[in-house]
Amino acid sequence: MIQLIYASRPFGFNEATLNGILNIARHYNERDEITGALICRDDLYLQLLEGPADLVEAAYQRIARDTRHLEIRRLLAKPASQRLFATWAMRDDPARSWMWSRAAVEAGELDEASADNLLAVFARLAAEPAEPVFA
Repeated sequence: MIQLIYASRPFGFNEATLNGILNIARHYNERDEITGALICRDDLYLQLLEGPADLVEAAYQRIARDTRHLEIRRLLAKPASQRLFATWAMRDDPARSWMWSRAAVEAGELDEASADNLLAVFARLAAEPAEPVFA
């Protein structure tokens, strides 16, 4: 199993676009035993995918071809022994004030973040209560 984190800039960000992305992601992820979370706002998609290496890579390649994502870049890919979002085909949450600011994202701080810092964002999100999409 691997965990992969990528960032991109949304193209045409609105609620309908986000709901479309989430519906498709949840369909494919449930089929492919992929779990994860999507942190989003109008200037940022930050996503963690976790599951079988070949299926996570295939999902990332689909996302990389998706025209709703601009400037997509892989920030982390590493083996993992357990999932952070085991009951979530795709959790979605807005970016929080304790995450990177718009100015920080524009300055490239996200691209310079360490693997530990990236994973800490998702670990903190995973610890917050929410209703899972599937169990």
